[in-house]
Amino acid sequence: MNKRELDPTSSPWAPFGVQLRRSREARGLTQAQLARLIGCDPSHVSLVELSHRPPSLKFAMKADEVLETGGTLTLMYWQHRHTALVPGFPEYANYEAKAAEIRLFSIGAVPGLLQTRTYATAWEAGNIRRGTATPEQAEERVAFLMTRQQCLERTPPPLLHAVLDESCLRRPIGGPEVMVEQLLHLEALAAKPNILIQVAPFALGEDRPFSSPVTLLAMPDRKQLSYTETEVRGFLDRDIDTVTPLVKGYDRLQVEALNQASSVAMIGAVRRDYEWTLT
Repeated sequence: MNKRELDPTSSPWAPFGVQLRRSREARGLTQAQLARLIGCDPSHVSLVELSHRPPSLKFAMKADEVLETGGTLTLMYWQHRHTALVPGFPEYANYEAKAAEIRLFSIGAVPGLLQTRTYATAWEAGNIRRGTATPEQAEERVAFLMTRQQCLERTPPPLLHAVLDESCLRRPIGGPEVMVEQLLHLEALAAKPNILIQVAPFALGEDRPFSSPVTLLAMPDRKQLSYTETEVRGFLDRDIDTVTPLVKGYDRLQVEALNQASSVAMIGAVRRDYEWTLT
């Protein structure tokens, strides 16, 4: 039987269908076999691949589980469904999911890939109270974040290097209990072989290379991308002339920040301070 070619530009859901077929064929499964593993009719898989029927969130999540895609399909589902994300961010998230190396610098808040669900929910609760997000939008953002974090579990996982300004540890998002859980999570993440966490202490003062958050991606083909964000939109930059200075600045930041052992020690010390307030 002739296989119908898929055009990823033919409809809004076509990229999802293309990725579903590629992932299915990479696992050596027929549509009928995949349908049986997911628990749906084979015609449903065919219709989704042809973008004649949109997938449900349950379908995307189950397909990710069966095909071991590291959450790629669920991420694509949320990218299409999103109504609450900063313009420009869904494009970045698509590259983040495929990156070989992710380098982050964050000020004032733990970066999303390292957040616990409780911390992320507390952050969004602030947006709700200020009227900058509805409860539905906040829930969507947290769900999208949890899907993004699955990229850290793919095989092989990306190398994640995060430098946190000391303010990320000391700003009490959600209160002491939330912060204790979050800082314990950072300590656990730092023990993983593919994750490096450093702290840029306040003592760096004016010698800290960056004054705003920066994200750098190294793709499997070695291309370097950067992502920055304002309050209203995000900017993905592929221009080597503007990305290279950020890469050099990050290299310097790695040298100036505390090493991982000292960073983990500081994270633990701050955590104990929060624990003390709970006694």
